[in-house]
Amino acid sequence: MAHYCDTAPGHPWHGPYHEDEYGFPVADDTALFERFVLEINQAGLSWLTVLKKREAFRRAFDGFDVDRVAAFGDADRERLLGDAGIIRNRLKVEAAIHNAGVIQELRDEYDSFAGWLDHHHPLPLTDWVKLFRRTFRFTGPEIVGEFLMSTGYLPGAHRDDCPVHRRILACSPAWRSV
Repeated sequence: MAHYCDTAPGHPWHGPYHEDEYGFPVADDTALFERFVLEINQAGLSWLTVLKKREAFRRAFDGFDVDRVAAFGDADRERLLGDAGIIRNRLKVEAAIHNAGVIQELRDEYDSFAGWLDHHHPLPLTDWVKLFRRTFRFTGPEIVGEFLMSTGYLPGAHRDDCPVHRRILACSPAWRSV
């Protein structure tokens, strides 16, 4: 099986994500929430599908503003389920709204979603999955693993010989502090 580092470079959608986002540390809660929602929506689909719909997701979810999404009501749920630009799955829509509310609660104790992640780091993936399942909705091992790997909390986003890997190391991802 080919590695993402082999297939992504030069691809119009995967290339920019691979080169500029995948595996780099993320500390901003809006960016973390976006990545979390996108990973949830990828479940059962290709990452390419999600990347192609990313701008529509940004519009549909108010720029992934946690407070706005947490306040979404029934009309917003129906709007999202009717939006052909995004993935119209009721469980995924409900999870995004619910999880935004959970992030609001986490901010009370940890100041931010990133603060909560930092507080629990480092954990092995199995413990991360247990923690995410206790805390959020729609969070299986693949979703949690990809979310944490893509945001710099777990290693493995890039091969060691990938030029992007060296750039990520220069950013001191959380997994390097273990």
